[in-house]
Amino acid sequence: MVEKITTSQQAMDLEDKYGAHNYHPLGVVLTKGKGPYMWDVEGKKYFDFLSAYSSVNQGHCHPKIVGAMLDQAQKLTLTSRAFYNDCLGPYEKYVTEFFGYDKVLPMNSGAEADETALKMCRKWAYIKKGLPENQAKIIVCDGNFHGRTITIISMSTDPDAFGGFGPFTPGFMKVPYNDIAALEKALEDPNVAGFLVEPIQGEAGVYVPDDGYLKKSFDLCKAHNVLFIADEVQTGIARTGKMLACDHEDVRPDILILGKALSGGTMPVSAVLADDDIMLCIKPGEHGSTFGGNPIAARVAIAALEVVKEEQLTEKAAYLGEIFRNEMSNFNNDMVEQVRGKGLLNAVIIRPKNGKEAWDVCEKMKELGVLAKPTHQHIIRFAPPLVITEEELREAIGLIKEAINFFN
Repeated sequence: MVEKITTSQQAMDLEDKYGAHNYHPLGVVLTKGKGPYMWDVEGKKYFDFLSAYSSVNQGHCHPKIVGAMLDQAQKLTLTSRAFYNDCLGPYEKYVTEFFGYDKVLPMNSGAEADETALKMCRKWAYIKKGLPENQAKIIVCDGNFHGRTITIISMSTDPDAFGGFGPFTPGFMKVPYNDIAALEKALEDPNVAGFLVEPIQGEAGVYVPDDGYLKKSFDLCKAHNVLFIADEVQTGIARTGKMLACDHEDVRPDILILGKALSGGTMPVSAVLADDDIMLCIKPGEHGSTFGGNPIAARVAIAALEVVKEEQLTEKAAYLGEIFRNEMSNFNNDMVEQVRGKGLLNAVIIRPKNGKEAWDVCEKMKELGVLAKPTHQHIIRFAPPLVITEEELREAIGLIKEAINFFN
C-alpha cells in the first residue's frame, strides 16, 4: 500500500530512508503548482524562482500544455521508433520550422541530447571532414555543465561531478570559458571536430560571457571547419529574453541542443537540431531512444512552443529581467556582491556575513515565501517562470531583499 503524505517531515523522512542521497534539497515539500507559484504539503504558498532549472518557463501546469498531454495520453502513449505514429511527423515539421533547421533528432533528457550531439559531431567529422577514425576531438569549456553521464563528466572541471567516477572518456580538450585566445589556440589542432558551449553557463552561477564571445567563437569555428554546438537546454526557449541565447549575437549553431522548457516542465523532452549535411551522417541503427519522440512528447512540445509565442514570453523575459537586475543592483546591502544575467536568468553573488552564506539567505527566503537554491555555495540563481507578472515580480523582489536584510 502506497503511503499517503500528510506532513512535510514525513515526505522528507521517506526520501532520506528509501532514496539515494545524491541531492541536498531545500527543506520544503511541494504538492501543487500553478503559474509562478507552488504550494507545500501544509498549504503554504511560494514564488518559484528556480523554475525546475528553467524547465517551467511557461509556468506550472499550463492548461494548454497539460491539455495536450492528457488528450494524447488517452489515445496512444508509446509506439517506440519501430513504427511510425501520427504525432511525430507533425512535431518534427513544427520544431524544425520554428528554429530554422532541416532536421531534428528527438530525445528525452538534456544529457541524452548532449550525448546525441557529441555522437553526431564525431560522425560528421569522420564522414564529412575526413578525420582519422577515433581521432576526433571536441573542445569544451572550463566550468561547463552538460549533464552527469560518464562521457559528459569526462569533460567537467568540477571535482564534485567527476571525482571518483573514472576512468573517463577521451577526446575532449578543455579551454577557459569566455577566452577567445584560448579557443583560437585549441582550434589549431587539425583533429578538432566541434566546440560545445553554453551561451551562458547556468550551473556555474549564470556566468555571462563578454559581448561578442559567441560570434567570435562561431567565426573561428567556421574558419577551421569545426562545428559550433550550442547547449541551450537551460538558456533556450525564451529564458534569456531571446528565443535562444545565441540569438543575442545572431549566431546560428551548427548543432542546437534543447530540453527542459521544451515540455513546459511536464515530462522529459529534448531535441537536437541540425541541417541535413550533419544530421544525415547518422544512419538507421546508429542512434536512438525508445521514448524519444513518443506521441505524448510530440504533442506536449508543440503546445509548449506555441505558448511561448502566443503569450510573448520572450519579450516578457527581456522586460522583467531588466527590472530584476536594476532592483537588485541598486539594493544597498553589502551582502550583495554582484548581480548578473540576461532576461529572467539571473544570479546574485552573496558575500558571506557573520557566518551566514547563500544557503542561509535561501532558507530565509523560503520562510518569507520565495524558493531559490544556491549554486557553488555563494551564488543564488533566480529564474522565475516567464509567466510571472511585473506586480508579482516586484512583490517577490521585496521578499528577496527582506531575506538579505535579515542578516544585517
